[in-house]
Amino acid sequence: MIFAREISDPLTSLVKKVNEATAKHSDARLGSFVVFVNANDDLEAKVKKLAETHKIDKTILSTMSTPSGPPKYKVAKDADVTVILYNKRVVKANYAFEKGKLTDADVQKILNDLPKILSDK
Repeated sequence: MIFAREISDPLTSLVKKVNEATAKHSDARLGSFVVFVNANDDLEAKVKKLAETHKIDKTILSTMSTPSGPPKYKVAKDADVTVILYNKRVVKANYAFEKGKLTDADVQKILNDLPKILSDK
């Protein structure tokens, strides 16, 4: 599960790789989704373009006009990208990145943590 406030190159890289991992691990019933939490009027069009341009077909992309995200998830207000890896309602890894702080190394670390949620399926 990924919460993002804006589309950026590092986020796009993460989403593409998560989409690939979701396809690769379909036998383990790995699911993935991104919730864009932003009140911008053009957000939906940008998300559709992201999906079409990068062929995001295994990861659900959605928008939410509440910048704070769903209240029960308590998304950090200063986080631009939040990634939560969970299995059976148990969080196995949680990452939060301020705007401009998500790097390629962070993306790889997140992908390296995927086995934490595959092993219990």
